[in-house]
Amino acid sequence: MDEKLVTVARFEDGIEAELAKQLLADNGIKSVVTGENVANTFSGMVAGADVEVQTFESDARRAIEILESNEKQEE
Repeated sequence: MDEKLVTVARFEDGIEAELAKQLLADNGIKSVVTGENVANTFSGMVAGADVEVQTFESDARRAIEILESNEKQEE
């Protein structure tokens, strides 16, 4: 299966992205974090590198709903 990966969230640091990835895993959604090494390389400097969480396109809508729901609960 050649399913496309899509970005479901962007973060300024890898820790937040890894937490989001774990939340998705806890809900049965596989995801990957991209851009983390670039963000770590430039930590302490102003860099335009975003750390992204990506899922398969078929899981994207559910992943976004989970992440948004979690964000609202934290407020």
